[in-house]
Amino acid sequence: MNRNIGVLLSGNGSNLDVIIKENIKVSFVASNNPNALGLKIAAEANIPVYTSTNLLKLEAVTLNLIKKYDVKLLVLAGFMKLLSKNFIYSLPKQFIINIHPSLLPSFKGLNAIRRTLECRVQYTGITIHYVDEGMDTGSIIIQSRVKINGNETFEILKKRLQKLEHQIYPNIIKSILKKNR
Repeated sequence: MNRNIGVLLSGNGSNLDVIIKENIKVSFVASNNPNALGLKIAAEANIPVYTSTNLLKLEAVTLNLIKKYDVKLLVLAGFMKLLSKNFIYSLPKQFIINIHPSLLPSFKGLNAIRRTLECRVQYTGITIHYVDEGMDTGSIIIQSRVKINGNETFEILKKRLQKLEHQIYPNIIKSILKKNR
C-alpha cells in the first residue's frame, strides 16, 4: 500500500507499531510528548519524527508535513490533546481519524477504561471515529463491543481493548485509504 499517512501520538505507540507491521506507509510521526515511547518505534522504523509541547507549533509543523509528504490520512494513535478548530478545518473533511477505548458517546475523553469499570457497565469496547472540533464527538466509523467480566481489573480490560484496537485499526485505515484513492 503506497498511500501515505501521518500519525500523531502521545504515548507508548502500540497502535503505531501495529500500523507499521501491517505495511501501512507512515510518512511522519508527530508528538506533543518528547518522551513518548512511540517516537522510538518510529525512529527505529526510519520514520521522521517531530515533537513539540506547544500544540499550535505542533499543528503548524503537522500541516507542513502533510503537504510535504502528500499525506492522505492523519491518524491519531493515543494522541492525548484536543486539536484546534483552525487545524481541523484547514484539512479536508474526514481527513483525521481517532481510536477511543469506549463505546462512544459514553466515556469521552481521558480515563475512559477506568470510568467504565467504576460505573459497572456490562459492555465496553472501542470506537474509531472521524475527528471534529469536539472531544470524541466526530462521526463514528466503527465500534466493536466486549463484555466486561465481573471481576475484571483495569490492566486486564486495557489489554483486551488494546488487542481489539490492534486487530481493527489497521484494517479501517487500509479501508479508508483504498476508498479515497
